[in-house]
Amino acid sequence: MRIHHLNCGTMAFGLVDHCLLVETRTELVLVDTGYGLGCVREPGKMLGASRFLMGPKLTEKETAIWQIQALGYDPRDVRHVILTHLDLDHSGGLSDFPEATVHVHGPEFRAATATPTLSERLRYRAAQWAHGPKWMVNEVEGAEEWFGFTSVRDLPGLPPEILVVPLAGHTRGHAGVAIDSGNGWLLHAGDSFMLESSIDPESPNTPLWLRMYEQGAIVRDAYRENQRRLRELRRLHGHQISVINSHDAALFHRMTAR
Repeated sequence: MRIHHLNCGTMAFGLVDHCLLVETRTELVLVDTGYGLGCVREPGKMLGASRFLMGPKLTEKETAIWQIQALGYDPRDVRHVILTHLDLDHSGGLSDFPEATVHVHGPEFRAATATPTLSERLRYRAAQWAHGPKWMVNEVEGAEEWFGFTSVRDLPGLPPEILVVPLAGHTRGHAGVAIDSGNGWLLHAGDSFMLESSIDPESPNTPLWLRMYEQGAIVRDAYRENQRRLRELRRLHGHQISVINSHDAALFHRMTAR
């Protein structure tokens, strides 16, 4: 499978919104949507006051739908969207792909649509899914293991080379997406870490702004534990797996330079 790396939203502190476009044998799969056309055209409605904290530089050229068209594809061929979570900077383009099946982890779906807490209401924007997506909710029950992590396999309509890896912490139902490209595994770990230094024990100390950001994790113990596990995954299986995330610009540019 061919994988395209898309920046679907440049933000404050030089952060990016790293999404993936995956070509399977028959269709296109999008991992996260970043900011969509609705976010650019109606930021107050689609993003709310949180946009002032995140500082997105909203342009149509950075939307997933625009970049997919620029690559020469028909956006209608995006048959599946897999979300790492439903934060407003990850699901803002859902309405650009109204015919796609939207895969989301069960605890995340329930947190965002049924029982959001006060703090969660600042990060979830129901307007982003007011068009009525074709939800496909996945659960962890009966899941197999993937390099020591529990994984959700056999997502309906998707090839077995694409699976969901639960990574709770940043949100209640946060998950990563693992893809076997044929040349090794790629794990999109979403917001499980903000900068690569968080999962690299040889990197310098985490900057103050990042430590403050990480205090916003909904389940802090799980967040720290999954970072520890990701460090161990890279130590033991770094030759088999590339681990990326949503917002590290240097990591994004390294992947696009390959």
